[in-house]
Amino acid sequence: MTADPAGDTQREEQVRRSPSEIAQVLGLILTRREAITAYLQSGEVKFTSKLLRVDPIKSCIVIELDPDEAATAALLSRPRCTFFATLPNGHVEFVAADPQKVVHEGTPAIRLHFPDVFSYRQRRAEDRAAVSPQIPLECLADAGGVLSFKGGLVDISAGGVGFLIYDPSITLEPGTVLKGCRIDAENEAPLILDLEVRFSEMVSLPDGTRAERSGCRVVVHPETLKEFVAALSK
Repeated sequence: MTADPAGDTQREEQVRRSPSEIAQVLGLILTRREAITAYLQSGEVKFTSKLLRVDPIKSCIVIELDPDEAATAALLSRPRCTFFATLPNGHVEFVAADPQKVVHEGTPAIRLHFPDVFSYRQRRAEDRAAVSPQIPLECLADAGGVLSFKGGLVDISAGGVGFLIYDPSITLEPGTVLKGCRIDAENEAPLILDLEVRFSEMVSLPDGTRAERSGCRVVVHPETLKEFVAALSK
């Protein structure tokens, strides 16, 4: 198992923030004219836009249309969507609902409800190490609405894990708690963890396969976690 240089630079901040805190970060994205993106239709369509207005008082944000009419139509057809943006010191992910086509200052645009889920990733407190090949990870359905799925563990530390999901019907928003996730390593006893999703994004693998990559915080640290990580590092 080798260090993951890209993954080591990130730490997941608290997911739930006050509207004023969210507005402050979104205001930076607006002022800097940073692009915001969303991956639609199981990652096959990429919607690209910029913020035009951030209004926590009226509980809305306004964004530009994508020049690609198909991408704009795909966004407008969804009840809610996850957006991504990058700032110099971290990555932002937020979820906004009810996209509606409007006219903003004389220009067609899209208005959405103010984000109800928000994540701002900065440098991690603990480095994660990459797992190659992937180790099977399984999550069973629970009362919270999370469907059963199988994925592959790609990195792990004493504080968090990263994994890939290949099922396009599974979408994990920041703040989702996954209870009783089972991680099976060959010749090792299974590790059972409760995980809180901090971010999810669509990625392209070297063979061209598209998958959703999620990074999670370990909710409760079992005694066996550090031993499990140490065993994988050998």
